[in-house]
Amino acid sequence: MKVVGLTGGIGSGKTTVANMFRELGIPVFIADDEAKALLNSDPDIKKAITGIFGREIYNEEGLDRKKLASLVFNDREKLDRLNAIVHPAVANYFDGWKKKQKSTYLIYEAAILFETGGYKKCDFTVLVTAPHDIRIQRLQQRDNSTLEEIEARMNNQWSDEKKANLADFQIENIDISATRKRVREIHEIILKSA
Repeated sequence: MKVVGLTGGIGSGKTTVANMFRELGIPVFIADDEAKALLNSDPDIKKAITGIFGREIYNEEGLDRKKLASLVFNDREKLDRLNAIVHPAVANYFDGWKKKQKSTYLIYEAAILFETGGYKKCDFTVLVTAPHDIRIQRLQQRDNSTLEEIEARMNNQWSDEKKANLADFQIENIDISATRKRVREIHEIILKSA
């Protein structure tokens, strides 16, 4: 079974594209969703996180993600420590999930696939892009984030240009029908390669 890494900058529309692959019957693993679940459910991860950020990083609803983001996206060392806890746990979970899938290929969607070197475990990679101003607009609508918060998160990801040098396929996600057409084209190419 082939692994297709799907990535793109925050607000590019990775989840929209992932859902289009899902509509084609392809299993999709969203690394960020699994990370969120593990941060709230895995006792070893919770212990490691509170060891770095203090007990107040969790509230009655679980991890205070906004507080965590404000701490890590302006402090590279803390972000690296967080990633060192979360990424191995997500990779472990993915390995178990992958064994249960019955498909020609599957999608592994991760925001920082290239930055972490995760792309090296993929047979193909798909980069989703969108213009900077559109990404900011999407994030302001989706997350109610300030421009400063969005820029801090964007600054911790590689540029689209840098990622494009490593990507096998690119999808510019501006027009939904053009995006859907490109997803189908990529789907057919991957099926033929298998």
